[in-house]
Amino acid sequence: MRLEKCWFCSSTVYPGHGTMFVRNDGQCFRFCRSKCHRNFKMKKNPRKTAWTKAFRKLRGKELVIDSTFEFEKKRNRPVKYDREKMAVTLRAMKKVAEIKEKRERTFIKKRIISTKKVHEKVANIKELKQSIEIIGPAAEKIKEKVAKKMEERMTDA
Repeated sequence: MRLEKCWFCSSTVYPGHGTMFVRNDGQCFRFCRSKCHRNFKMKKNPRKTAWTKAFRKLRGKELVIDSTFEFEKKRNRPVKYDREKMAVTLRAMKKVAEIKEKRERTFIKKRIISTKKVHEKVANIKELKQSIEIIGPAAEKIKEKVAKKMEERMTDA
C-alpha cells in the first residue's frame, strides 16, 4: 500500500482517495481533495496559502530540517522480501515516528516560549507608553539627583 503526498498541501493521499492530474508532458500531480486541485488549477502558490505545509514550513511554524525526514523519502529500488528484515524495518519505523513526534513537541514548545517573550515585551512597552505620566516625574527627580552628584564631583575635583 503506497501512501502518496498531495502536491499542493503535502497531506497524505490514501489509495482510492483524491484525484490525479496528468499534464501533457506526462507529469503526475496527486491531490487529496478538490480544494487542492482547484487551487492548483487557479495557479495559486502553496507557499502563500496559509493552510498548506509549505506555508507553515516557510514561516517557521513546523520543523524543516531533521534527520527523521530522511526515512520518509520515497525509494523505488526493489528489495527481495525477507521476513526478519521486514520486522526490523517495522520496529525502526515505529521508533523513528516516536522520535519525530518528540522533536516536534520540543520544537513547538520552544516556538511558544519565544513568542510569549515577544508578547510580554510588547505588552510592557505598551503599558509604559500608557502610564508614562506616572513614571515621568520620578525619572526627572532621578535625573536631577544625578546632575547634582555630577556637579559636586566637578566642584570637588
